[in-house]
Amino acid sequence: MTFSELFEYIQGNDTLLWTLGLVSLVTFFASLLIIPWLVVRIPVDYFAARKRHLLLVADHHLVIRWFLLMIKNLAGVVFIILGIAMLVLPGQGLLTILLGIIFLNFPGKYRLERWFIRLGPVHHAVDWLRRRAGRKPLIFEQET
Repeated sequence: MTFSELFEYIQGNDTLLWTLGLVSLVTFFASLLIIPWLVVRIPVDYFAARKRHLLLVADHHLVIRWFLLMIKNLAGVVFIILGIAMLVLPGQGLLTILLGIIFLNFPGKYRLERWFIRLGPVHHAVDWLRRRAGRKPLIFEQET
């Protein structure tokens, strides 16, 4: 299917256009509410330690732990997909991708999180949201 055929298909399908528009609108307003709420709940010292924090579910039964980790990782994938979409649609794409990465579990994740949060636009946006909520800015180095 060529680009022009795809464009003609979309133009000829009003239901698809309305659905895409509605999804875009919902994700935009959801990101305005959910992303700041989650960002201000990141512990102030989350990125300060050299090693990863222990998981909160580590002391649960194995079946419960695996179920919760699957749900958490699924949420992470959803946030990343929505964040990528928000790079071209209205919304807070970089912050949404960051939160998706925080939800996921994979080797090297903590280093990636620390690198991502230090990007200028992401760091400034996170600090601005935290200041507006009356929270301290994130610290990156362990105080000695």
